[in-house]
Amino acid sequence: MKKLTQHAEREITSAVSLCDTKGDLNPAAIGFARKPIIHSNLKGHFLRKKKWNYWCIFGEEILFSATISHLDYAAVCFVYFLDYETQRFFEKTITIPVGRGVSLPSNVLETVSFSSNEMSIQLVHLQGETHLTVTISDFDSDFLHADLHIEHPADDESLNVVIPWNRQTFQHTAKHHSLPTRGFVKLGDRNYRFRPEESFAVLDYGRGVWPRSVTWNWAMGSQRVRGQRIGINFGGKWTDGTGMTENAIFVDGKMTKLSEDVIFTYNPKQFMDPWKIHTKFSSDVQLTFTPFFERVAQTNAKVIVSTVHQLIGYFNGTMTDGDGKTIQLTEFLGSVEEHVAKW
Repeated sequence: MKKLTQHAEREITSAVSLCDTKGDLNPAAIGFARKPIIHSNLKGHFLRKKKWNYWCIFGEEILFSATISHLDYAAVCFVYFLDYETQRFFEKTITIPVGRGVSLPSNVLETVSFSSNEMSIQLVHLQGETHLTVTISDFDSDFLHADLHIEHPADDESLNVVIPWNRQTFQHTAKHHSLPTRGFVKLGDRNYRFRPEESFAVLDYGRGVWPRSVTWNWAMGSQRVRGQRIGINFGGKWTDGTGMTENAIFVDGKMTKLSEDVIFTYNPKQFMDPWKIHTKFSSDVQLTFTPFFERVAQTNAKVIVSTVHQLIGYFNGTMTDGDGKTIQLTEFLGSVEEHVAKW
């Protein structure tokens, strides 16, 4: 019996600009690429442009994350830290009205930085590596300094996809997974080491023009499984009906693009209950996610109302790669989230 699936998505193989001369979506950019060759030349669309570089690094002892974002009317930069064993968690956020002094580049792998009296985030991309440094004088009453070197293996593929709601609202998202990371995060008198054999970074790069209200789910993780670097990236709700998905599996840098919606089933009244994540038609993704920690990030301002429930936990189940091989995940560390925003 022929497997029921959705249509195949268009693959982009040469450099293309996201927008036309008016700042609207360039139809030639709709699709996905295995390399970061989509140029996010956003302009116009006053107060509707959204840009961010979000990094999440799964270490052996801690999860560490740093983000620089610009929402057109404000810049929001935040850093958070989770110790898996003790569940010590802290998050520090800086909001800059109008986003003065914060500029995000139009290509995926470029240098980004933010600095204030309270927080410094530097993301320097050079010679196939991102050097991430964070310094915060008061982070949960301790001094925090992170110095991490994130490798971008030359042969690795990445997920670079354009989601088209219409010509005036669209998003270029780039998800780069299972990037080996070395270095340290020092918090107070604790020094957490990151080794590239077991520590992996995930980049979520976003550039787009968004509708006022949006809801999304996102599941992701990058770990070593039986000697292989495995990365997963699944999205839900926000891509429905666009003809594109942000769903992909990575094995040692090779990407299997899933042109099929992924369904998230969970209890919105109790996010710590297990989640079910599965492909809509096929059995290519059949996962259960069991959380052990919930991060809640809420913003309630005049122009921004946002609630994020991000769960850290373990995936168990199976996936099928592009060669038809079954990948078994057992206690695979990662995260899922629900994000509801009016921005």
